[in-house]
Formats: sequence, C-alpha cells, structure tokens
Amino acid sequence: MKKILLVAMLVVFGVTSSNAQTKTKAKKAKKAVATKVVVPQVEGAGMLFENETIDYGTIQHKANGEREFVFTNNGNKPLIITSATGSCGCTVPTYPKDPIMPGAKASIGVKYDTSRAGAFQKTVTIKSNATQGDSKVLTIKGNVLAAPTPASETVKS
Repeated sequence: MKKILLVAMLVVFGVTSSNAQTKTKAKKAKKAVATKVVVPQVEGAGMLFENETIDYGTIQHKANGEREFVFTNNGNKPLIITSATGSCGCTVPTYPKDPIMPGAKASIGVKYDTSRAGAFQKTVTIKSNATQGDSKVLTIKGNVLAAPTPASETVKS
C-alpha cells in the first residue's frame, strides 16, 4: 500500500514539475519576442517624450543633480527648440540648438541644485515649433537629504 502511495505521489509531483518548467519556458519565449514601438506621426514638427516627469527619489545632499528628458521628433518636419526655462534658479535646463530632424532622438538636460535640502517639485518649460503646441512643461521632483553634520570634536584636557 505504501509503495502505491509513493508511486502515485511521484507521478503527481512529476507532472506538476513538468508543467511548471513548460510554463517557465513559454514565459521566456514571450519575453524574447522583440516588440516594435510605434511612434505616432504628426504633420509638421513633433515632440514625443519618453517621460514627462523625472523622479529623483531620495538623494544625498550635493549629489549629481543632472538628468535627461529624451524625446523623438515624431513629425515630418525639423523640430526647432527656441528656449528651455526652469521654474526657478535651482533648475537649469539645456537643449539642442540645432534642428532635430524627423525621426531623430534628442534630449533636454536638467540640472537641479542638490545643495538645497528637502522635497522639491520644479518644472521646465520648452518652447518650440512643435505642432502639438508652442510650449511643453516637463517636471522634476524628489527629495534631497539634509547635509551631514560634522562629527563632534573631542575636547582635550
């Protein structure tokens, strides 16, 4: 009787294990299939951003505050960015001065002053000839930790 139960359990667990391996292989096969991203086309110049908000998360005092907003000109004419303005002096954007050709990728650089401790949410306004509107507002946010306090000096007697 014990042998019959043992054989039955082995059969059940063997089938379950085999199914699990088959499912895992199927999942891996699905992930391996390349997906092509379809970029919607617009008449004229266009700006399609990968992300319109960058979350710095919680970062150290005086950490690297540089980030990039990557975009594609999804239009059929060259995109010309005329200005990029931060909402305050602590947010300094940079932008490409040359026209961005249709289908080309470019980026808007942003540097936040991380010597200012505390939570922040700032914007960068981009002005261009994009047909979706002459300006686009991008957002950065996060939290900068307070400056570390120097270790207390020991007094010698």
